[in-house]
Amino acid sequence: MPRFEPFRAIRYADDLVDIQQVVAPPYDVISPDRRARLMAIDPHNVVRIDLPDEADGPDRYDEAAVMFAAWRAEGVLRQDDEPAFYTYRMDLDDLAGHPVRTIGVLGALELSRPGEGAILPHEQTTPKAKSDRLDLLRSTRANLSAIWGLSPVAGLTALLHDPEPLAAWTGSDGTRHQLGRIGDATQIAAIREAITAAPIVIADGHHRYETSLTYRDERRNASADGTAGAAEDALVFVVELVESELTVLPIHRLIDELPEATDLVAALSTHFDLHPVEIDARAIGVEMVHAGALCVVLPDRTYLAVPRAEAMIGVRDLDSSRLDAALATVGPHRLRFQHGVDNIVDAVRRGDAQAGVLLRPVRVPQIAEIAHGGERMPPKSTYFHPKPSTGALFRTVD
Repeated sequence: MPRFEPFRAIRYADDLVDIQQVVAPPYDVISPDRRARLMAIDPHNVVRIDLPDEADGPDRYDEAAVMFAAWRAEGVLRQDDEPAFYTYRMDLDDLAGHPVRTIGVLGALELSRPGEGAILPHEQTTPKAKSDRLDLLRSTRANLSAIWGLSPVAGLTALLHDPEPLAAWTGSDGTRHQLGRIGDATQIAAIREAITAAPIVIADGHHRYETSLTYRDERRNASADGTAGAAEDALVFVVELVESELTVLPIHRLIDELPEATDLVAALSTHFDLHPVEIDARAIGVEMVHAGALCVVLPDRTYLAVPRAEAMIGVRDLDSSRLDAALATVGPHRLRFQHGVDNIVDAVRRGDAQAGVLLRPVRVPQIAEIAHGGERMPPKSTYFHPKPSTGALFRTVD
């Protein structure tokens, strides 16, 4: 099993900046407009280093590194004196008004490749996203955000008691975030022992995981002793795998660039039984679960799409895989990923897409089963919610 070690975090200086103004959502959910708004809030907002503007060209990663170094030199970012584990807690109310809490620990986890058994990915990645994160890691030589891992070890959460409070803020979705620090040697030893007792399943951050492996190997090849130093590890947020404390939302699909002659309803009918339905954003998810169906949204019609068993032989038990199997028969098309029922319906009705398909969320046990089986889901199959903010802390890999 991999090592899991405390580290000296780099954090925003709370006497110089307001943490509420400098944290941001994960880079891959920030639109250009949202990025501009975040940058306008505070000149030290983390998007300036974690999400360089493509318009700035290939030098944007080096510019992010220069800014990161400047903030450290100015004292806006400061490194803690002693290694520690860091607790991270997220509290929100679900759609029914019930409180949901997710708490985990941030530390430096030893990297290992898929197949070695210590870290288990569950989702495929895309080359463009990996290239972006790798270029940023090479330039900044820092983990700017954490990989999210799940541990099956019972009792991990109980070990994260009585952290020293460091910071608290509220996300735009109402999620309440809290960062704490654990420096007690006995508590550190207990946390380390628990996390190294079983493999870690990656929940979120597959691109960061794969780029960390690539960067580690580059550093090994360039070193005289064949080791990568701090790059042997990556910043990982480890949460106990308790389904009631983890929320996985669906990532829906928008379809466009279909040939004009394509009859999408006829094409999907080879793999699904289609039943007309009136869409209600508040109820459609429940209807889909009860019917065992996806939902196809067209400009003037909506269907519940119940998979046909004979057409799904050999297809993985995931809505994304079922849809991919059906779309393989329709010819050229483009898929885009989108959260939220209203966003899908609005895009189709506005004409921004030819069709939308609502998927059901993947369950946490399915994710663990696929990861332990050495398999991978299609990209954008899972979306854990809420997500830790970027900017709470950083870890250098110098």
